[in-house]
Amino acid sequence: MNKWHKSGFILALCLLPSLGWSLSTDRNQPMLIEADRAELNDADGISVYRGNVKVTQGTLILTGETMTVHNKGDDVDKVIMDGKPATYKQRPDNKDKDVRAKALRMEYYTNPEYIILLKQAEVEQEGDTLRSERIEYDVAKDKVNAGTDKPNDRVRIVIQPKTEKKASEAPAP
Repeated sequence: MNKWHKSGFILALCLLPSLGWSLSTDRNQPMLIEADRAELNDADGISVYRGNVKVTQGTLILTGETMTVHNKGDDVDKVIMDGKPATYKQRPDNKDKDVRAKALRMEYYTNPEYIILLKQAEVEQEGDTLRSERIEYDVAKDKVNAGTDKPNDRVRIVIQPKTEKKASEAPAP
């Protein structure tokens, strides 16, 4: 896991750039939310976007069937994206390839800052993958938990071998 933290692999899971967790250049781009329908309820602090939901901001693209945004006052409290699957794609700073994630449900909580990918969850960057039925990321603690207590729900991690170029750049022991 340490390799993934260094490369920003798990940090890229953050769901909404307007909350300050995205690619540095994406944060300053306009956000476009598209859906077949939108229900905005300021009194309850809940906005629901349904049908072919797509959120775009710079290189960030989120898709799903339903996105529910819960607000407390003027602040976002949590965001839930459901899909078949819900997807995330973004180009990290100083990288040539996008980070991709997918799950049937993606949850982002702001206080405490926490991200949960549920059911058929997968995160991929530069060929490295993390798959599980549940992937949790505690942003403040920079800690990942993957897996469930259910039998046969196994965590699968694939880490690609270093290329010759990357190996030659590594410092000598």
